[in-house]
Amino acid sequence: MQIAEQIVLVTGGGRGLGRSVVQAFATQRARVVVNYRASAAGAEALAADYGPEQALAVRADVTDADQVAAMLEQARAHFGSAVTTVVNNALADFSFNGDARSTAADIGWDEFETQFAGSVRGALNTTQQTLASMREAGFGRIITIGTNLFQNPVVPYHDYTAAKAALLSLTRTLAADLGPHNITANMVSGGLLRTTDASSATPEEVFDFIAASTPLRRVTTPAEFADAVLFFASPWARSVTGQNLVVDGGLVMN
Repeated sequence: MQIAEQIVLVTGGGRGLGRSVVQAFATQRARVVVNYRASAAGAEALAADYGPEQALAVRADVTDADQVAAMLEQARAHFGSAVTTVVNNALADFSFNGDARSTAADIGWDEFETQFAGSVRGALNTTQQTLASMREAGFGRIITIGTNLFQNPVVPYHDYTAAKAALLSLTRTLAADLGPHNITANMVSGGLLRTTDASSATPEEVFDFIAASTPLRRVTTPAEFADAVLFFASPWARSVTGQNLVVDGGLVMN
């Protein structure tokens, strides 16, 4: 299925990286559901940029299965067809600030629970609520957003990194389980992006250090990262599933 034929749900699509992912799909003429939890103004303004025939902003907390189901029904009613493609981008409240992070000595389990709920429960909810319609269509694309930190924990964000590592495992088991239905599941993992809401607290010298450490000598932008998300939704990736593509300028090489 061409990208222009797809109906794409981008969770956390009202700001940051999610905004760039929405813009990338919309530029390719996909119809996009711009999910948000708290960023109403940003999501609604972004949807307005493309008009109601192409974009719809919907509030839902992806950790709540009932809210996810209601959002998908609203999207189906609006576009006249079900979501075919899900980008699990929503990030539980988190700031990439190494100086303020919880350390191994003081981090609480509640911090892990918050990140696991946002990453793993959120992705499970969107998958389960779209699964029937994807099977019926004989087509589905599940794309999760990961991190290069579980390969290169240059800053030990224990809760965030553990949750994303678990999300990669879920992505791969989904790929194995859903492949017979022509549903693929892949992850795109980035490093620090210049710049999103989550990375806005990062000191400039950290950006400079990372840029100098990459073969490309620069920090990846959200727009560049979003291009890789498009790949997994495109026909070019029709035989690719269970993979983790690292998009960080070559900082981490698999």
